[in-house]
Amino acid sequence: MLLVMKFGGTSVADIARIRNSALHVKREVEAGNRVAVVVSAMAGHTNRLVGWCKEAHELYDLREYDAVVSSGEQITAGLMAIILQSIGVRARSWQGWQIPLVTDDSHSVARIDRVETSDLLASVEGGEVAIVAGFQGIAPSGRITTLGRGGSDTSAVALAAALKAERCDIYTDVDGVYTTDPRIVPAARRLPRISYEEMLEMASLGAKVLQTRSVELAMAQGVRVQVRSSFDNPESCEPARSGVSEKCGTLVCDETEMLEHHVVSGIAYAKDEAKVTVLSIEDKPGVAASIFVPLSEANINVDMIVQNISEDGRKTDLTFTVAASELPRALQVLRDNQDTIRYRDLRGDTDMVKVSVIGVGMRSHAGVAAEMFQALAKKGINIQAISTSEIKISVLIGAAHTEEAVNTLHSLFGLDRT
Repeated sequence: MLLVMKFGGTSVADIARIRNSALHVKREVEAGNRVAVVVSAMAGHTNRLVGWCKEAHELYDLREYDAVVSSGEQITAGLMAIILQSIGVRARSWQGWQIPLVTDDSHSVARIDRVETSDLLASVEGGEVAIVAGFQGIAPSGRITTLGRGGSDTSAVALAAALKAERCDIYTDVDGVYTTDPRIVPAARRLPRISYEEMLEMASLGAKVLQTRSVELAMAQGVRVQVRSSFDNPESCEPARSGVSEKCGTLVCDETEMLEHHVVSGIAYAKDEAKVTVLSIEDKPGVAASIFVPLSEANINVDMIVQNISEDGRKTDLTFTVAASELPRALQVLRDNQDTIRYRDLRGDTDMVKVSVIGVGMRSHAGVAAEMFQALAKKGINIQAISTSEIKISVLIGAAHTEEAVNTLHSLFGLDRT
């Protein structure tokens, strides 16, 4: 089978870890699999490169920024190829522009247009392991581009789709996707399988296992993704086959491949939330637009929205959430538009956390929200905002209640390890 293997920054943090990751690659080659590998920069290296760009000039040219920060993956790809060659595996490194992986011109946050794989596929079919520098591509202008932080996941999924690989294995520092963060809930369980939609919600709501864009691409292209740990002993791991071992990692796949549907599959939380409250605005058509249009024009994403109407129906308070890092900009935008909005007061609060329950089974199961709200109420946890979709319910609560809320909901929906 043709397999794409991706190794994240912690998996290639130094020569010893690259050597260990190379043994995982060798295992697959010796099992008769054709392999392409995508690598990230060594852990911490990209941050160092970004820091140098900022030190050089605060308003740096994004085209040169891409030229600098993409070098981390180039180093790892070359080192991985050298180590594989040293242990008897034929290998060569490829840069994004050599494939080529063609993107748009949006430097630092480029999106992939197409992957031309004829030369790469010929190399892999000829028995050579292709080591691809993740995170990077080439724009129509001929300049190097990067895909945004965490973009190596997206590189790997795009390559797997273009090569029509059987699977894309993402090797990281955890052994799969868990029902919630094991650091907060020791009883959290590894999920053998999770649907694309559930993984997309978990990734966007705080789970850091996979980059959100990579999950979107996998779902759109039907790429089966398995999350595995690079720190497992390579000799004790089974090589990849067309079937998937339930003993190893987590398979992210189509809902039709799920063996069973739990009502709730996981609990996610995000601490980088901020609450904005606009007090005493007129309750009339166009007021909400006067708030959210300027925010949109400033590229500030708004999530939860709650509106409270006064008894006389003339005034209302409006509350919404933004990323904590965007709070200062959001408040400034609203101050700049006070004459149009005509509010009495404006408040911001970063001491917030968003807790979400996620599961495809919620589509056909009533009462999840009621159970969730009742359980939090019994713990004295006040809900300040709510948002829902077909397969998730999110609530905004005070950050001090994070662990208690996550543990409570994890137990409530039967996710504790038995």
